[in-house]
Order: sequence, then C-alpha cells, then structure tokens
Amino acid sequence: MSSASRNRILLAAQANKPAETPLPTVPDFGGEATAERFTAVLSSIGGTVVWLDGLGQLGSTLQQLFPEARNTASPLFDATVPIHADTPTHVLAEIDLAVLTGEIGVAENGAIWLPEANMLHRALPTITQHLALVLDHRRIVATMHQAYAQLPSTGSYGKFVAGPSKTADIEQSLVIGAHGARSLVVLLY
Repeated sequence: MSSASRNRILLAAQANKPAETPLPTVPDFGGEATAERFTAVLSSIGGTVVWLDGLGQLGSTLQQLFPEARNTASPLFDATVPIHADTPTHVLAEIDLAVLTGEIGVAENGAIWLPEANMLHRALPTITQHLALVLDHRRIVATMHQAYAQLPSTGSYGKFVAGPSKTADIEQSLVIGAHGARSLVVLLY
C-alpha cells in the first residue's frame, strides 16, 4: 500500500469518527442487604449459615459441626496445625478444617470477601476439606457492586468465596469438592 493510500484511508476514518459520549452512570442495583437473603442464597448453592450469639460460642459450635476434624487451622483459636505464608502445600493438604474471618458478605449471591491477610496462606481456603468463615452480619451488602466499592484500591490479593466447590463437567455427574473445600459454613454473629 502506498503512503498516499494509507493517508487517504486514515483521513477518511478520522473524518467519520463518531463524537465521544460520556459513560453512563452505573445505577445502584439495590436489593436487600439482609442476613436472611444472604442465608437463603448461600443455602441454595450448598453453603450453610449458622448464627452465633457471640464469638465466645465459636469453639463449641465448631466442635458440634465438625466433630471429626483433627487437623485445624485458624487465627481465631488455638488450632492444631500452625499455618503461615510459607507452609508447604503437602501440610495444607492435610487440613480438615480452616476457620477464617470473612470481611464482606454479598446477599445477592452468597459470596464472602476473603482478603489474603485473613487466609494464613493463599492456598488454605481452597485446599482445606472444610471451610468455615466467620462474618459480622453488619458487613453484609446487597450487591457485588457495593462489595467492590468497599474493597481496597491497593490491588492486594483476595477472593470471593461462595458455597462449596462443585462441578458436573465430567459425564454430567455432580462432584462436591472438586476444586476446593467440600463444605462451606458461614458463622454469622
């Protein structure tokens, strides 16, 4: 292509360029930021919500819910396995129960924001057999838009967790715990 042809094409494209339009205002999609809605949605995707009268009930409630758990990891009580950022994954793979603190609950989809600072190890919430997240019910918002608005802008690692891991990709047979924890319990207080 000659430079004259190229310039003619570029000038024609520039002459026919549409005017810039402002971005639309993103509406507040509203919805209910209630513990009841959060509970209903999380239950519908296989998670469980248990109410605590206070954090003093945490140990006895976990013992009732997970009586078989021997290898536990948590910053909230004296766990049986100490976990830190450099713990080898073969140690993490032996964890029966991880109990961590969630930061934000989302009523529309039952998700809980779990920042890296609350995970002990990035792989722990995914590799544990059972995951329990402790969440202040006053930290439930209605929508993901509202949850994202509360996230720090530092770009630090974290993830939204919603329900136990499951897939039905292979032969349309449901498998629980395929890509993560086999159960998710959210302990609201």
